[in-house]
Amino acid sequence: MNYSELFIAIKGYLENDFPSTVFTDSAGSSSSGAATLTSTEQINTFITQAEQRIYNTIQFPSLRSNVTGTLTANNKYLACPSDFLAVYSLAVIRATGAYEYLLNKDVNFIRESYPIPADTGVPAYYALFGPVSTNEAELTFILGPTPDAAYSMELHYFYYPESITTTASGTTWLGDNIDSVLLYGSLVEGYTFMKGEADLMAAINTKYQDALMLAKRLGDGMERRDAYRSGQARVPVQ
Repeated sequence: MNYSELFIAIKGYLENDFPSTVFTDSAGSSSSGAATLTSTEQINTFITQAEQRIYNTIQFPSLRSNVTGTLTANNKYLACPSDFLAVYSLAVIRATGAYEYLLNKDVNFIRESYPIPADTGVPAYYALFGPVSTNEAELTFILGPTPDAAYSMELHYFYYPESITTTASGTTWLGDNIDSVLLYGSLVEGYTFMKGEADLMAAINTKYQDALMLAKRLGDGMERRDAYRSGQARVPVQ
């Protein structure tokens, strides 16, 4: 299901064209402090909220990204990518090409274990430090010990893929492979916005949960096993 098909389906299922809506300020004025949402903006919000909910419920392999970079000698901080949400692994790449994976610790562990920043070596630990004064918009890792050379690094991390609402092709992995969860997730958000009837809201949410279960079976189940290691899936015979 591409973006256009999803857009039309949401309006059709909810029987609502979502005409432009004017939201007034606290005084009820529609002239000052008012915001107007078009039909496209409203429906795009439903879709992006559904995507965020799905991506935080199921760990699809398509949500993994990786980057390589270079540490700065005598600098114990390493900037995270701008789209970084959570880490899967962080490794030092030696000159020989060998990977040495760092262990995730708390900031206080690194501060106590390596209290003197001038003490340097090959990093063995890392922690999510938070923003630093030089770049308060992005998160930063702190390393222990402080790097003694400009080592190459490889980071695998969790991120949000580009939304189906903004891709040039109008397609995404989620829309192409398991569109039912994206559709019903968007319907849940849309019907909540409409303040719909409780019984129909429950019915839509049930369909969403059913689709979510199928998606979870794929992302957290089938894509993480094979028949050689785990054996074939079997249904017990009574």
